[in-house]
Amino acid sequence: MAWFRRRRSSGGPGGRSVNQADLEHLTQFVRSRRGVEAFIEPQTTVTETTLLLVAHDGEWTRRRIESPEIARRFAHQLAMPIYDIKLMGYPQRMRDYNERRKRA
Repeated sequence: MAWFRRRRSSGGPGGRSVNQADLEHLTQFVRSRRGVEAFIEPQTTVTETTLLLVAHDGEWTRRRIESPEIARRFAHQLAMPIYDIKLMGYPQRMRDYNERRKRA
């Protein structure tokens, strides 16, 4: 039966290459906020590799990225520190920001 067959296009592990709009969004986030740090979130069975950006106040954004190597290259081009989320964990300021938004 062909019901469960999937066609994969070229690109990352999920079959899609990174969208240019995603990279532009990440770049705009970095340029419009201060103290931004990058965190690589690994690919899981549900999600592809993502790049999480967290500003000084905890505001954050996340977008899909093709690979950890591309994420590192992106961060280095923008002179931003980059960490592996598996090693560092999520920053406390991000959790505090989420908590403030819940209360508001």
